[in-house]
Amino acid sequence: MPAELMDGRALARDIVSDAAKRAADLTAATGVAPCLATVIVGEDPASVTYVRMKQRRSQAAGIASRHVALPEDSTTQQLVDVISELSADPDVHGILLQHPVPGHIDERAGFEAIAPGKDVDGVTMHSFAAMAFGEPGFASATPGGIMRLLDAYHVDPSGMHAVVIGRSPILGKPVGMLLLGRNATVTYCHSRTRDLASIARTADILVAAVGKPEFVRGDWIKPGAVVLDAGYNPGNVGDVAFDEVVEVAGLVTPVPGGVGPMTIAVLLDQAVQAAARQASGPAAARR
Repeated sequence: MPAELMDGRALARDIVSDAAKRAADLTAATGVAPCLATVIVGEDPASVTYVRMKQRRSQAAGIASRHVALPEDSTTQQLVDVISELSADPDVHGILLQHPVPGHIDERAGFEAIAPGKDVDGVTMHSFAAMAFGEPGFASATPGGIMRLLDAYHVDPSGMHAVVIGRSPILGKPVGMLLLGRNATVTYCHSRTRDLASIARTADILVAAVGKPEFVRGDWIKPGAVVLDAGYNPGNVGDVAFDEVVEVAGLVTPVPGGVGPMTIAVLLDQAVQAAARQASGPAAARR
């Protein structure tokens, strides 16, 4: 029997709808309108399209959107200065630096200029540490979306073996930390992993975040496993060979329509959370 599809679109709609209601309630109660600032460097077509989509979703959820576009030849210091100004602006509650940035810029320096209380995309070292130690903070948006999908489909990671293929600082590493925090036994796999397919076959939960189209094959999957495809490649193809995997897995996310919509939904939800915390005062904003 083919796997059940995990519908990220439907869940994302519910999350955004709830965020919109909370944003309206916050504005009515305090006069504070949640505001998400997006910063982009250069004119990469995919990044420009993605930022526009985030802006539209923000506005639909009642979240004000401020957009800062920097030229391709901007320096790291110029980027840091812009983000530092946004971090200090009381009218901005969340900051998103669209990645990747041009190769000559230190992306990590840009991320670290984001104030922790405004890091609604969960990209700073502060946010990663909070995830790792189970402290208050904002989860990385895509990993946070993956965890919400698991919850929505009543998958309890406790005691399960979770295999994460990929170790990027904003996807692979944090999703492993979130799974570990939910008492899964986590194995990270990457380009140097030996006999990757054999390790993947032991996974009760498999997260594909490697950035290679149809990299994970059907014969890599343990029958009945939960497969979360966090990849998105040209041609609307994920990191999982979907037609093969769907015949083996118990639950699987499609591409598009699985993990992708959850990323933006979590980002907007956390932007409203950030605005509410900042409206409650400095101490709450640091949480």
